[in-house]
Amino acid sequence: MPRDNFDWALFLTASALAVIGVINLYSATSVSRAALSEIYIQQVYWLVLGGILAAVVTVIDYRHYERLGYVLYGVGIILLLLVFILGKDIRGSSRWISIGSFGFQPSEFMKLFMIIALAKYLHDDPKTEERSLKDLLIPAVLTTVPMLLILKQPDLGTALILSLIFATICLLTKIRWQSLVTLVISGGIAAPLLWTYVLRDYQKQRILVFMNPEANILGSGWHAHHARVAIGAGGWTGQGFMRGTQNQFLFLPDQHSDFPFAVFAEDWGFLGCAVLVGLYAFLVLWAVRIAATAKDRFGAVLAIGVGSLIFWHAIFNLGMVTGILPVVGVTLPLFSAGGSSVLTIMMGIGLLMNVSMRRYYVSPARTTGLLTSM
Repeated sequence: MPRDNFDWALFLTASALAVIGVINLYSATSVSRAALSEIYIQQVYWLVLGGILAAVVTVIDYRHYERLGYVLYGVGIILLLLVFILGKDIRGSSRWISIGSFGFQPSEFMKLFMIIALAKYLHDDPKTEERSLKDLLIPAVLTTVPMLLILKQPDLGTALILSLIFATICLLTKIRWQSLVTLVISGGIAAPLLWTYVLRDYQKQRILVFMNPEANILGSGWHAHHARVAIGAGGWTGQGFMRGTQNQFLFLPDQHSDFPFAVFAEDWGFLGCAVLVGLYAFLVLWAVRIAATAKDRFGAVLAIGVGSLIFWHAIFNLGMVTGILPVVGVTLPLFSAGGSSVLTIMMGIGLLMNVSMRRYYVSPARTTGLLTSM
């Protein structure tokens, strides 16, 4: 039975990140405004709901998701379109749909829907030789449509995550080197067009601040500057739980959503950060291991897709907090507060568990080389 193969390593790693995240949110919001003081409790509620959804996702054989791949993708596109009709505007962006007191962010769930759709397409495509750009046209369209809708909201961070998930999966399809060079050149040509016609002024300002961090510390550079100060103040062992001065004196904005890592670094120092980064690294590598042992191509692409989702979220968030990447508003998985983000990651963990628990039901000969044969 699949339940006999429960993946304890995956479960314990995800649980450890969630628990540490709640503890960190308690520290991050301990001296904040009353509206933020109960965020860590809300996070627990979201994690419980996410755990229930993850269990449901795990119980249903993942091959059923393959049959519904394009249906789920279509539902995601419809929800993204509804954002422009029912969307709730927050800080100049319309990303949330509110139904009564409940609100959710469709772009978060679209990440999983796109991964499932890409996995279905590659599963249905029997080709094992190197792919050309023509072979990647349909996967590119499946990625570009939600990307454009999300950029329109605007949400540059989520759009970048979708593109990088697609790129990560493409690297496993044995793409021809000529096609890869063409993609790189095309990206270089598209960059100035993206800057001129797509990016908003505040997004351009974030990139300019990244290139010159000292240019506007009191304005658009405030977030990144004080995040770096907090990380440096943590030293080797940290200032202690709930003792970080940058957080306690309210110098860190968005410390519960975009910058929880800065709070953690100030409280627990380099050693604590090394443990946290190690947990994320293990989770991503474990997803790769699950993909390598999956019993079919659909399961392998699912695992790689979810692993790349977690990887790029962590890379972007840690990068923008430490100053090596521009601030793009990407959450840290299971660490940042936010219902839609938590539910998406938890369901992604459920998909990983699903593939992992059902990987033993074929002979080893059928699982060999799945990643390199895609």
